Amino acid sequence: MSFTVSIQTEDFDISKEIACLRAYDSSVGAVCSFVGTVREREQHIAGSEISSLELEHYPSMTERSIEKIMQSARERFKINAARIVHRVGLLQPMDQIVLVAVTSPHRGESFKACEFLMDYLKTEAPFWKKELTAGGARWVDARVSDDDAAARWRNES
Repeated sequence: MSFTVSIQTEDFDISKEIACLRAYDSSVGAVCSFVGTVREREQHIAGSEISSLELEHYPSMTERSIEKIMQSARERFKINAARIVHRVGLLQPMDQIVLVAVTSPHRGESFKACEFLMDYLKTEAPFWKKELTAGGARWVDARVSDDDAAARWRNES
């Protein structure tokens, strides 16, 4: 069983990541994955075409924080393994930002654990995002919808 986190500047290969995650585990009946990408524009902000997105973090602090929530997912759900890859640095529209992949004997636990981990990454993980647009740079604030999604896990504990 493997529970791993990688914070990196380079892109990742989804197929290879998932193959490694499920390798040699014949009890895996489900693999759930989520891949986040850089959007070119925010639908709710007029004239906000994004030329690039810059992600910053504190090395080692970020990994430890994500490893801790991964341990919570492991205790909360019946999962075999999980892998999180999160990119940092300067990214362009359509670039992959994040991969969350979870294996389990059955799909329900895999889906729930994947969503739980992604909700944490969107609201609590120590990353800072700056959008670069023709009008200048702006830091990305947390969204109420992301906070609401994460809050339901606290209510279900």
